[in-house]
Amino acid sequence: MSFLKTRESAEIDTSADTEVEGEIREFVRRDVVGLRRQPESDSELVANNINQLLQRVAGTSVQEIDKLITELQTLRDTLQSEAARVQREIVEYATLSQAALQSTKIIAESLTHWKKIPDAPSLRD
Repeated sequence: MSFLKTRESAEIDTSADTEVEGEIREFVRRDVVGLRRQPESDSELVANNINQLLQRVAGTSVQEIDKLITELQTLRDTLQSEAARVQREIVEYATLSQAALQSTKIIAESLTHWKKIPDAPSLRD
């Protein structure tokens, strides 16, 4: 199946994607930590609390999305291996079917030859 990626190339792509995503997350975390400063007023404190809450909720959502991506990649790998298995079984079935057809033709030809042979004299004659 030339249109399917090999498992090795898919794993390389996945590991490269994961590495890049991790680097981006780390960069964003360092950048956000550098921007934090002490609140100057109550309104700024409330705004910071809301911001932190939103970051936690967004972080949880990102983790859930990452988990779903991992599950989908696992399912994709499973489907690819099942597709390969089904294709192998179809080839085996076709081969077996051809062999059965050829055997049936040989048997039919043998039966027609037997019918053409004149009856052998029997012992009673």
